[in-house]
Amino acid sequence: MKIRAAVIHEMKRPRPYRESLPMSVEEVELDGPGPGEVLVKMRAAGLCHSDLSTINGDRPRPLPMVLGHEAAGEVAEVGEGVTDLAPGDHVVFSFAPSCGACSSCLSGRAALCQPGAAANTAGHLLGGGMRLHKNGQKIYHHIGVSGFAEYTVASRRSLTRIDPDLPFHIAALFGCAVLTGVGALVHTAGLRLGQSVLVVGLGGVGLAAVMGAAGGGARQVIAADIAPDKLETAKAMGATHIVNSGDPDAVEQVREISGGGVDIAAEFAGVAKALEFAYESTARGGTTVTSGLPHPDVRFAISPTRMVAEERTLKGSYLGGHVPSLDVPEYIALYQSGRLPVDRLLTHRLKLDEINLGFDRLASGEAIRQIIDFD
Repeated sequence: MKIRAAVIHEMKRPRPYRESLPMSVEEVELDGPGPGEVLVKMRAAGLCHSDLSTINGDRPRPLPMVLGHEAAGEVAEVGEGVTDLAPGDHVVFSFAPSCGACSSCLSGRAALCQPGAAANTAGHLLGGGMRLHKNGQKIYHHIGVSGFAEYTVASRRSLTRIDPDLPFHIAALFGCAVLTGVGALVHTAGLRLGQSVLVVGLGGVGLAAVMGAAGGGARQVIAADIAPDKLETAKAMGATHIVNSGDPDAVEQVREISGGGVDIAAEFAGVAKALEFAYESTARGGTTVTSGLPHPDVRFAISPTRMVAEERTLKGSYLGGHVPSLDVPEYIALYQSGRLPVDRLLTHRLKLDEINLGFDRLASGEAIRQIIDFD
């Protein structure tokens, strides 16, 4: 079938993106689903910094590629062997497909699925196939989703069926922002009642983490960013204190507020200095967790002696350490009960043809979460 999709052909085009047009909205061809795959009519897709990191070259990918990894849609057709989904079902995508059979999947760490990681790196679907092309040229899939398109084909292992009453523009947020932000604290860092938390970097993922920390029983939720408007937004979403991380004494401010350093510091800015700030703000025995994805060449220096003597922990968190098929429905239930108001992350809704304008907003910090509506 022929569909309209946003394709990136070249990284590192200059800003403003509304003029350089790194995302080209064009007609491409999409093959039907193979065995174990599903054709999905896209209904909503979010703009995330992980997409922006491909546009600006921080996260190199094979090109050309249809970007987009935070998305929700409606099943249009199922491939051979797919018996637990049917046309009309509503689904949320996961950008970390889980094969269900490798050692990572069998140990409950679906986000670390080994075949899934290999497929994502290659720009293929989990089964190794590629379903997008134009004029005989293959077009790569973005981490198993390629959500900036009218339709997409994905592995069944990339999809979670959801409550059909949930609006698609809200459902899409559960595919990345909510899982990554909340999970970094609840799953990866093991947040306990009464602990103090610092959240560094207040984009969609970071603000979801603020909500998760507040809802998870943290006694203090300190939000840090260099943008004053995002700090005020964090206060409205549950932060008990705010700190401008650009202040020269920002670490001292956090230590004073928390009484010597926080129990958990979570970094989502994707900047080495932000990770250093988070690490320095933790108490003895504290945990620093990061979901930021700077350029692969970026390095972060720490003192092993201090790590040992103070029993500090530094952990990475991918997809919040979740098993999406289990956790997405639970988080949706929390939203529907009013305990996780993730709709407050949404600042803009746009059409596919406005995608480059949307990435301008994201790069300049004007937006938290923007959703492309396909209706």
